[in-house]
Formats: sequence, structure tokens, C-alpha cells
Amino acid sequence: MSARLLRARLTWVTLAVLLVGATLGLWWFQPWKLVTDAEVDEALTVVSTGAPTTPAASSSGTPSTPAEPAAPTVVRAGTFVTHEHDTAGTARIVRDAAGRHRLELVGLSTSNGPDLRVWLTDQPVRDGTAGWRVFDDGRWVELGRLKGNRGNQGYEIPAGVDLTGLTSVSIWCKRFAVSFGAAALDPPA
Repeated sequence: MSARLLRARLTWVTLAVLLVGATLGLWWFQPWKLVTDAEVDEALTVVSTGAPTTPAASSSGTPSTPAEPAAPTVVRAGTFVTHEHDTAGTARIVRDAAGRHRLELVGLSTSNGPDLRVWLTDQPVRDGTAGWRVFDDGRWVELGRLKGNRGNQGYEIPAGVDLTGLTSVSIWCKRFAVSFGAAALDPPA
């Protein structure tokens, strides 16, 4: 085989490898998502602003247990902090009159990215880079793919999920194992 033919084949093989590598790199990193937004505007739950009512003591004088709220109430809420990407907005867990729970992201604003998920976790929210990679270290429950990086959105929390100890929410990039932003979920004051 001549040197000229060998160089031509090597050039084509090199170009093919570079093309395949560039295609895989674009698919993996999806850089166009850094300059595009997915806006969501789902209806949020109208919540009760008062505390749940407690029925009076029974006629036998024994104290009665607190009643379930007649209207949806916020049981935990928090404000997002920035991790890998600028993130703002609030998160709240709402319990309806039937006892079902729903996580709502209110006014969310973060970067778009590949493979973003919404996770409830047992990890504390830390500011800055210290909080980027902690949320997969403990217990977490994935509520689904992030519907959009901007706006209001809700995620049903399955009935079997024990919320005890799940004290934060993270916008988690599953592909790169990093939090874009997170919020500590505290009981309302």
C-alpha cells in the first residue's frame, strides 16, 4: 500500500472518530440547554393561611385530637440557594384535606440542563460548592424530571413515601451527579 493511500485512510478514520466523538460530546453535555429555557406555569394549590382547627373536648372531658385541615395547608417550605447554577424561588410541601402531599416549586428560576430531576432528600442544604454533591449521599426520593427551569410546577408525592427526615429538595442533575440548587424544607413559623 502506498504512503499516500495510507495517509488518506488515516485522515478519513481520524475524521470519523472526531465526528463520532463530537456527536457523543454534544449529546452528553447538551450545551444548547445553557442558552434555552423551558417555561412552565402550572396552577398552584390555594392554601389555607390559618392553623388547622382543633375540635373542642368531647362531652366526656377527654381532649380530642387535632382535626385534619379543611383546606390545603403548607406543611414545609423553603427558599432555594444556588449550587452549580444560579437558582432562585421557593419550594413547599402542601397537604390537602385528604392527607395527600404535593411538592410545589414556586417562581423557580435556574439553568436548563441535561437530565434534571426533582429530589426530596435527607441531606442538609449547604451554601456554595459545599452543597453541590451531597444529596445522593443519603436517602432521597425522585419525584420526576424537572418540568421546566422557569416558573411554577407541582409534583405529586407518592402515598407510600415517608416524609420523616426528608428535609430538603434539590434540582439534581443525574447525569453529572450535581445539585443545581436546593431548598431546606422547614415547618411554617
